[in-house]
This record gives sequence, structure tokens and C-alpha cells, in this order.
Amino acid sequence: MIKKWWHDKTAYQIYPKSFLDSNGDGIGDLRGIIRKLDYLKDLGVDILWLSPIYVSPFADQGYDIADYYNIDPRFGTMEDMEELIKKAKEREMDIVMDLVVNHCSDEHKWFQLACADPEGEYGKYFYIREKKDGKSPTNWRSYFGNSVWSDIPGTNKQYLHSFHKKQPDLNWENPAVREEIYKNINWWLDKGLGGFRIDAIINIKKALPFESYQPDREDGLCSIQEMLSHANGVGEFLSEMRDRCFKPHDAFTVGEVFDEKPEELEDFIGENGYFSSKFDFNETVFGKSELGWYDAREITPEDYKHCCFDAQRHVGTSGFLSNIIENHDEPRGVSHYIPAGECTMEAKKMLGGLNFMLRGIPFLYQGQEIGMENTVFSSIDEVDDIATLDQYKTALEAGYTPEEALGIVSRYSRDNARTPMQWEATANAGFTEGTPWLKVNPNYKDINVADQISRDDSVFMFYKRLIQLRKDPRWKETIVYGTLEPVLEGEKNIMAYYRKGPKTLLIIGNFQKDAQEAILPCVPKSVLINNGPEVCLDQNKITLKGWQFLVLEI
Repeated sequence: MIKKWWHDKTAYQIYPKSFLDSNGDGIGDLRGIIRKLDYLKDLGVDILWLSPIYVSPFADQGYDIADYYNIDPRFGTMEDMEELIKKAKEREMDIVMDLVVNHCSDEHKWFQLACADPEGEYGKYFYIREKKDGKSPTNWRSYFGNSVWSDIPGTNKQYLHSFHKKQPDLNWENPAVREEIYKNINWWLDKGLGGFRIDAIINIKKALPFESYQPDREDGLCSIQEMLSHANGVGEFLSEMRDRCFKPHDAFTVGEVFDEKPEELEDFIGENGYFSSKFDFNETVFGKSELGWYDAREITPEDYKHCCFDAQRHVGTSGFLSNIIENHDEPRGVSHYIPAGECTMEAKKMLGGLNFMLRGIPFLYQGQEIGMENTVFSSIDEVDDIATLDQYKTALEAGYTPEEALGIVSRYSRDNARTPMQWEATANAGFTEGTPWLKVNPNYKDINVADQISRDDSVFMFYKRLIQLRKDPRWKETIVYGTLEPVLEGEKNIMAYYRKGPKTLLIIGNFQKDAQEAILPCVPKSVLINNGPEVCLDQNKITLKGWQFLVLEI
């Protein structure tokens, strides 16, 4: 494998709206991020991925972009962004932005011109079709519910939106659209950006010609993912984007890739892949149902273990996964993967350690390093997320009471990850001097940065040690490039695997509150990481305390 600059890095996702507010308007901003660069450097992270900060009406929290060349005033100015890139580089950190090019905002000038003249040049920038007998062109359901088709006022035409109706899909079949996208990508990379996280990218290729499919709910619609399963040729677009933009800049790119075909893995993240890496979503999609969140199956420790190992086996050494336990689109990982009522500090460390030591690029999400948890909703009126509101409606239609529906969506809501970062035990968790745009999690007095950076046994310090271990010259080659080999797979609620390279490490975690014994494959030489006070080891027989996590040298 040709070694690249990003292989040994640790990444950290910032949700700017909720990170730190510097001017008291209740919304996080770029100057708030600049203020915390030294904090992030101290933690040890190298790549900072910012969720969208472009000009946007925020129908989908910035993933509806109205101007790809400007910063939304809520977050600051282009001068602020240039200063952030510069000051991050001074600290040997790279800034990565979101690349959202499956769709733009309906307030983007391209779409405004398309609506004014659907048959003209800009009408071809989107998927615009005639209604037939008053019916939409197809029966596809959007990711946020309801039809993917919405009317263009004053016409008999509709436009396609895979997501929110304010997010019209761009027509990648049109070379002029692709040229505009590549121009913008290179403009940002020339500014010194380290790369991009690429949003919803599989969706850029549609199955043509458009047709309807068998409905999968009583609404007569089918999931848009059914259409995607019939689409072929996305690689032509992605390879062109790689060669025109990413390769010349040696940029780091990580794809939000769902539904790729198994045989395409090498094409996506191999030696000459479209992207540097792609996220492992095996764990996050487990148990989800086409019917909705109300029908979702909770993930168990055994499920989590097998999801991780299946993803690792699939990739092998073909490329690098980007490993997560949470992001802006998921609930808090510790609340999702750790059984209810058992979300202790030791359990949080165990989950973090098992994920961090997997082969691939570790991604932390803001607040993960202090073990932030799901929030508490007392009413659906406190929910901001459009996906949660849609799922609440779906649960009500399935016969659940308002109280039951709120309980269902509370567990999975994206707002859980979007509550303000908990910096201190002071008002609003130190996030803002104003009124926060989203309610702060009530547990901020118990879970906050100020407390944890002063305690050697904190979740923060545990993550810091993991990052230091990954950078340590003695172990770096093994942790970054070594193979992963599962062991003790038959032991219930024990997750263990080797990382093999110039040295051999055994990573093991007891994924339950009760202690249990295990026979290790061999006798360890030393303990590199331990989330508990002691290690109960007799030759190769080990007694793991509840939630104990260890990195052992073999």
C-alpha cells in the first residue's frame, strides 16, 4: 500500500451550529471553533470535519446549500474561514468541509432560474418532468417521507428531491452541472482545505429511464433506495471527480456511501479509489426497518461485535474504513449501543476503545470525547429535526399514542447529537451567553469538558491516551497498517481482536456489567491501555470486570 498523509490521522467532526457560540446569538460559529483549536490540539486530533457552513435557509440544517462560495452569516465570514484554515495548519491540523452535491437548495440561483424557465438551460440542471393525468412521474418516497416529486408553481411540471422538498436533486447527467461542481471543489482546495466529507453521494446516479416500483407501504410509495438498487454507472461520475479535483490536490476524502454494490469496494476505496475512505455504517443501520423507527430492532452487544467484524472482513486490507460510533445523523453512540441504564463511565470508555482500535481512520464526533449522552424530550415541540418529526407522524399513523411515539423517536432522534457542546457546568453549559438554538442536555453539570480535563480517570483522558498510542512510533505501524483478526468470537458479550503488524496487540472488551472469565489465545507481555484500576490475569486466564477494556501487547 502506498502510504498517504492521512492514514495515521485521527479525525474529529464539528457540528458548527452546536460547538461554541462566540457572539451570544445562540448559534455556534467559526470564531468559536478558532477559540477551541488548542483544546482540539491537546486532545490530539489531526483532521477537523465541519458540517455545512455555507449560505443556506437551513431546511435541513445546512445540507440545503444556496451558495457554495460563501459562508452563512450565522457562522461568520469568509475571512473567518480563511483564518480557521490558517490557524489549524499552524497546529498541524487540516480542515475538511462537507461536499453536498447530490442536491442544492431551492433558494440557489440555479433552481430559481430553472423554475422561471423549466425548458431553458438551468431547467436541465435538475430533474424536471411533466405530471401525467395529475399524477407524479414515479411513486418513489423521499428519505424524509412523502413523494420525491413537488410541483413547480404555475406549471404542470414537478422536480425531483430525494430528501426535503427544499433540496432539489442536481442532474449529474448534465456535463455543465459537473463542470460547475468541479470548479467549486477546486476553488476550496486551492484555499488550503484538506479535503471533503462527501454527502449522500450514491444518490447522484439515478436509474434511467424513470419508472415506478412495487409499493412497500400503504401510502402507495416505495423507498427511493429501491430505485438506487437499479442504478448503474455512478463510478463514471466519481472517477471523473477524483481525477479532476481530488488527485491533483492530494486531498483526503471520505464518502458517506450507502448501498454500494459489494463488488465495487475496490473502486471506492482501493489504491486508486474514488475516495480515500468511506464510513462504516454496518452498526448504525443495524435493526432499521422500512416501516419506520417504531419497528426498529435494538442492537445488542453481540450484534455490534458481528457488525464491526463483518465490515472489517469485507474491507480487509483493500482500503481504509472510517470508523464511528456516532455523528450528526445518529443518536449518541453510548446511548445507542450500551444497554439502557448501564451507561457508566467505564462502559463509555470500553465502547470508545473497541471502535477506536479497529483498522481504519478513527472519527470522533464532538462531545464523544466526554461521553455525551442522548438528551430528554418532554414534548415533540422541543424537536427541531425534520426526520424525527416525520418519524413521529409515522408512529402515530401506526397506532401509537403521542407519549409512545415521543419515546420511540427520542431514542433515535438526530437532535440527540445536535444539542450544544457541554463545555462547563455554568449556564447553557458554557456554549453561549444567549439563548441556545437547541436546548442543552440537562446533564451538562455532570458531563462537561472543564470537569473531565482535570481528572485523570475521565473519558476525555481515555480518548487522549488512545490517540497518543496510535501516534506512538513503537505501535503506530501496527495500529495504522496492521491487519485485524477477530478472536474469542464465540464468547458472548466479549469483543476481542488482534492487530497484527511489526508487533501484535490484543484488544479486548467485556461488553456487559457483570464480570466474566476468558482464556486468552496466549500470555500477554504488557498492558498498554486499561480503563479500570487493575488487570486480573493468571498466565493466559483473565477475569474481566464489568465493561473492562484492555489493549495488551502479545
